[in-house]
Amino acid sequence: MTLVQNAPHTITGHTSLVGLLGWPVGHTISPPMHNAAFAALQMDWCYVPFAVPPEQLATAVAGARALGLRGLNATVPHKQALLDLVDELTPEAAAIGAVNTLLFGDRITGHNTDGIGFINALQETGTTPCGRHALLLGAGGAARAVGYALLREGASLTILNRTASRADSLANDLATVLPGSSVDAAPLDADTVARYAQLADLIVNCTLVGMSPHDQQCPWPAGVAYPAGIPLFDLIYAPPETRLMALARSATRRMSERPYLRAPGRSACPGRGRVHGGTSRSHQFS
Repeated sequence: MTLVQNAPHTITGHTSLVGLLGWPVGHTISPPMHNAAFAALQMDWCYVPFAVPPEQLATAVAGARALGLRGLNATVPHKQALLDLVDELTPEAAAIGAVNTLLFGDRITGHNTDGIGFINALQETGTTPCGRHALLLGAGGAARAVGYALLREGASLTILNRTASRADSLANDLATVLPGSSVDAAPLDADTVARYAQLADLIVNCTLVGMSPHDQQCPWPAGVAYPAGIPLFDLIYAPPETRLMALARSATRRMSERPYLRAPGRSACPGRGRVHGGTSRSHQFS
């Protein structure tokens, strides 16, 4: 490790470069977070976001490796596509079926730190997954990691997605890699959400619906009441409070028979916790 003695950090020919692949990346808080960590640890490293369209992903990975980058994080929509661009996968990345961290060496290794980051953030709020029935909104790469982690921790799971076939496919994949786990799937529509919400002990939004700049959107169907007292973990971290989080907070405030549990927000279960957890775990690979 090279120590940086003076601030501000000056990038030189000795600086180790890492970064983020995504499309888009304008919303990400990963660069200031990682670079602050590097500065605090006196590491001569620099973290840069790269906006890479899906059709250029393979070229971008090859180029980053050729340029000598030490590794990359990945965000939507690249996590599943990276499975075909690595030389080897960690067991967790292979089981989840998505990659959020690449390490470059003699071989390209694909990791997935999203699941453990989510569980760590959830447990920091005092919420333990074991024995809970979780309702997952979405069936993309984030839902894969979160669903896998919840099932590993002893939760049961219902996956809801607007394209029902994707929810079915994810449920089948998770049941295959975790035999004996309790997981099912259904379409994300008003009738289904109203029915399943009454059975949930935890709700996790794994969709991008409501993320800036489209923060007026909400994945929760209009006209369906959010169940009072049920913890919500929204993976979206911009804006700080999504419309779904506001719905959950409002439902909890109307509740009289039970205390304010773990409603969404900075001190409870916002997506920011999941992002910090997953990203800090990938930082340990540096």
